[in-house]
Amino acid sequence: MSRKKIVAGNWKMNTNLNEAIDLINILKTTTKQFSSIEKIIFPPFTFLNTAAEVLKSETSFFVGAQNCSEHAKGAFTGEISAEMLNSIACKFVLVGHSERRTYFKETNEQLVSKIQHAFKNNLHVIFCFGEVLEERKSEKHFDIVKQQLENVLKNFSEKDLDKIYLAYEPVWAIGTGETATPQQAQEMHAYIRKVIGQIFSTKAAENISILYGGSCNAQNAAELFSCADVDGGLIGGASLKADDFCKIIASF
Repeated sequence: MSRKKIVAGNWKMNTNLNEAIDLINILKTTTKQFSSIEKIIFPPFTFLNTAAEVLKSETSFFVGAQNCSEHAKGAFTGEISAEMLNSIACKFVLVGHSERRTYFKETNEQLVSKIQHAFKNNLHVIFCFGEVLEERKSEKHFDIVKQQLENVLKNFSEKDLDKIYLAYEPVWAIGTGETATPQQAQEMHAYIRKVIGQIFSTKAAENISILYGGSCNAQNAAELFSCADVDGGLIGGASLKADDFCKIIASF
């Protein structure tokens, strides 16, 4: 089964406008040879329109938003709707990122609503999930991941999976001093595929792309991407360094 290979960069709350433009231009120029790999960047909201404009002629390079509101419109000061994102040629949105779950206490109900609004506005979703250190150490990681997948994805059809990429975030391996091995990544990705098969079908499980989001960098990307069920990465800090991000893209 040949699934899409994807490298996505989540810039979080980093860069100013000039830094963002410089970084995008470098990435656009130096990754042209990797046209078979789908490349996505998630800049801050304020630079999305500029990023989309700079990348408009690229066929394998897309722009995504780090979040969207669970509401369609209305008196929600500071929020950004999926319709707004679609109107500026944004193609993707992150939903369920560990920082949104932790800092903003996002619920399963909110995540379902966000995905529904994204779909209504022709956005593709990277759905994030994963266990924290305590859950991993108490060996609840498989149960936690299964619950996170079931509680949200059961609200959608198998056809909807055409518009979703999954991103496994071992939160325990991000900034904690702990390290996830490629073997641990593969073990969880294979399990995730099994759960998707249980919720939907074997075909759906084989077709869906699953990204690894646990401190993937230029040094470990090749080994991680060589795992049978790892289809790419959701990259954090390394996506802010053009050279590192390009090396990760070249790791397939």
